Amino acid sequence: MKMRIVVAVMALFGVQLARAEEQAVEVVHWWTSGGEAAALNVLKEDMQKRGYAWKDSPIAGGGGEQARTVLRARVAAGNPPDAMQMLGFTIRDYADEGLLGDLSSVANKEGWDKVVPAPLAKFSKNAKGQWVAAPVNIHRTNWIWANKKIFDELKISPPKTFDELMAVSAKIKAAGYIPLAHGGQPWQEATIFDSAVMSAGGPAFYKKAMIELDPAALGSKTMEKAFDQMAKLRTLVDDNFSGRDWNLATAMVINGKAAMQMMGDWAKGEFIKAGKKPNVDFLCFQYPGTEGAFTFNTDQFAMFKVSEKQAKGQLTLASAVMNPSFQEAFNLAKGSIPARTDVPDTKFEACGKKSMADLRVAIKNDTMLGSFAHGHAMPDALKGAGYDV
Repeated sequence: MKMRIVVAVMALFGVQLARAEEQAVEVVHWWTSGGEAAALNVLKEDMQKRGYAWKDSPIAGGGGEQARTVLRARVAAGNPPDAMQMLGFTIRDYADEGLLGDLSSVANKEGWDKVVPAPLAKFSKNAKGQWVAAPVNIHRTNWIWANKKIFDELKISPPKTFDELMAVSAKIKAAGYIPLAHGGQPWQEATIFDSAVMSAGGPAFYKKAMIELDPAALGSKTMEKAFDQMAKLRTLVDDNFSGRDWNLATAMVINGKAAMQMMGDWAKGEFIKAGKKPNVDFLCFQYPGTEGAFTFNTDQFAMFKVSEKQAKGQLTLASAVMNPSFQEAFNLAKGSIPARTDVPDTKFEACGKKSMADLRVAIKNDTMLGSFAHGHAMPDALKGAGYDV
């Protein structure tokens, strides 16, 4: 009798393991910092509640370059993951190759077109207009994050012009602080360059130069002003900036070693994880000259073509990602704002509320513009050439 019970239990356990294996969804991503990992756990837990095991495949590297390299190798070997964190034109490139699955059944049922801004949605669809990726968030990239204690101590306010920024930085440097926490990695340099171009010429110039790639704009005096800003900003960083990861630069601001960081609002997730509060411990304001513009990137989960059985897990993941409750919980932890415009800002702190309000204005004024640095302004091949500059 005991042997029969043991056999029955083992058989049941084996069935449960098989079901868990059948319902596992592999997700490749590069969310490995503290704030990012905390945000991702929200999605992991949600998928588990829906009956799917989460097969985690993290690949460290803030800009995602390493993850994209690994993905290319896996796709070439015929072994793509179920879902992959992707940005902008990378999604469209894989879609054009016919490698991504169709999420339109769940997208149409849930009305994604009604709640996702058009400048974002164009990166979520293939050439036929089919949804192939589920957007998780909207990141604003033209932010500056500042240590409020340092600003209060030196009696300085957020600068409104680039000249004011340089004057404020001189005062910070004279007081013994590093004006600008920065990591000398190509994608971090490019993130600041986005804002420098916007500051030098405004939204219309940014669109013409960085999105339309107009030769006259690219070779203009206005573009020279953007490079001039970059040269001046180089004087504000410390000697050890080269190769520093972005979250380590954020920690320099959190810990009071540096006064400011120019980074997308994923940096806010690090402040929040450290227990810091906006307008109490840190400040958030736009890079001078970019007020009214909203340069963005959006993290999305693109779904590769898989078997029908695996596709059910993908559709479940896509639905989970686009659930309003998840979008709220995830973005509260991540520092970004929801990809859905119908999520209320009630639970978001001051910086989040401002970002959501500014987004509404930018959508209305056509100044929600894709970030060059993060693959939302030009195809990846051209972006890589821009990094080299």
